[in-house]
Amino acid sequence: MRLGYCSITWGGVVGHPTGVTSVKDLFYLTHGDMRRAIEDIGAAGYEGVEMFDGNLVEFADRPGELTGHLREAGLELVSVYSGANFIYPDILPDELDRIRRSAELAARFGAERLVIGGGARRAAGTTDDDYARLADALDQVADIAESRGLAASYHPHLSTIVESPAELDRLLPNTRIGFCPDVAHLAAGGGDPAAIIRAYGDRINHVHLKDLTRASVAFQPLGRGELDLAGIVAALRETGYDGWLMVELDDFDGDPKDAARLSRQALRGILAA
Repeated sequence: MRLGYCSITWGGVVGHPTGVTSVKDLFYLTHGDMRRAIEDIGAAGYEGVEMFDGNLVEFADRPGELTGHLREAGLELVSVYSGANFIYPDILPDELDRIRRSAELAARFGAERLVIGGGARRAAGTTDDDYARLADALDQVADIAESRGLAASYHPHLSTIVESPAELDRLLPNTRIGFCPDVAHLAAGGGDPAAIIRAYGDRINHVHLKDLTRASVAFQPLGRGELDLAGIVAALRETGYDGWLMVELDDFDGDPKDAARLSRQALRGILAA
């Protein structure tokens, strides 16, 4: 298993403001210095990086700049993260068009994987049809990714209709997209991350790692929360997973480079054991 880090910590997550009135342009963004993020991630000892699709859009007209930063830091662009509502038929074509542009950029910059979150919760409540719509849309995302040489995976996320183990079980059997367990989101949604990994081991093609303080639902650097990370890594090994472990931490009260180093140190100990 190779180790990577997500650039989200250098600025947190926002959406492109144009997307408020034009959903086809609602890319995810990290409002931070991507050159610094890449340098810090490389210096912390990681081999790869995951970026938001909106941050790739920023480099679309100057691709050599991003590839140069990656080369200097000794990093690969492993994966690109995107997402959508997926349950509203009227806007789905525009959402898929945006994801198609994200996949094209990801392939242009040499990424292997497209990671997708989403599945909106309606103000009036979730319907059974919403899971069917989400599953069908994710199949289309998988088609988009594969046509560009990428492997797609679905990332369950708090605030979507796939938070709990029961909700995950409603979705995954009905879509062929790969599975990206985010262990902290799974735990915060009431699940046992190691048990879920074992249950869906044949679907896993990407992994997000971060720690969690359950009482406050606060994400933490690895080793600073309550999750049994050694048990989670053991479960991944049992499934035969040998791909990337991507550390992802939304926010950190301090220098994001320190968070990357803390997690790398914790992972080094777990993998050595």
